[in-house]
Amino acid sequence: MIKAVSSASNPTVKLLTGLRLRKHREESGLFLAEGARTALEGLSAGAVPRILAYSASAANQREVQTLRDACLKAGGACLVVTDKILAKIARKDNPQLVTAAFACRIRELKELRPDRNGVFVALDRVRDPGNLGTIIRTADAVGAAGLLLVGDCCDPYAAESVRASMGSIFNVPIFTCDEAGFVALAKNWPGTVAGTSPTAATGYRSVSYEGAVLAVLGSEQSGLSPAMARLCGRMVRIPIYGKPESLNLAVACGIFLYGIRESRAG
Repeated sequence: MIKAVSSASNPTVKLLTGLRLRKHREESGLFLAEGARTALEGLSAGAVPRILAYSASAANQREVQTLRDACLKAGGACLVVTDKILAKIARKDNPQLVTAAFACRIRELKELRPDRNGVFVALDRVRDPGNLGTIIRTADAVGAAGLLLVGDCCDPYAAESVRASMGSIFNVPIFTCDEAGFVALAKNWPGTVAGTSPTAATGYRSVSYEGAVLAVLGSEQSGLSPAMARLCGRMVRIPIYGKPESLNLAVACGIFLYGIRESRAG
């Protein structure tokens, strides 16, 4: 049903506002997608909004009508809210005119199926949600088959991550596992397991990436742990020609993934 809401104490509004916190996302199984464009990306990927909140000024927009119809057809709730409520949900001034709550979709390791031509990204203890969202977007751009979060990682459904993914959060399958699970996966990987290190002797362009590829990157602060590095059959270096000690993780991941794609295309 469609309901006009002007009070921030409305239970559904309070639920949406609470999704800024990880514990509430985990309890409800929902996350926020801000803006009609991002929500439509979800719809095109087969995800349907469970809750749709939008400004009365956007009610007649074609994109909002499409989202509203899909939400109602699936039995979801549609709220016409004030801009003040949208700002409260988004926790920022000048919010998007549309906010939607979608179901989180984190896959278990047993669901991962390495295709012989597929490229998967594994991130060890990534902590910055903005970096993670950018990596998700980059993985989508190169046609990666999935993203694996190893150990204590930040939440891919945090607002910063979803925003940085620009809708790619809906397109890239996301898996999680602990380090023991990753060890078992890497030891039985049917292809190339490659990691990055500034001390590696081989450049990332000089390696032949055969079969299914598992591209492994470490945390922003310390890179790959020694234990994770030992699981990589190939360690490669992304050169730095200037003065910085290291590259931003998302930038390094993008260079690495496109290097893998270029080597397989050639």
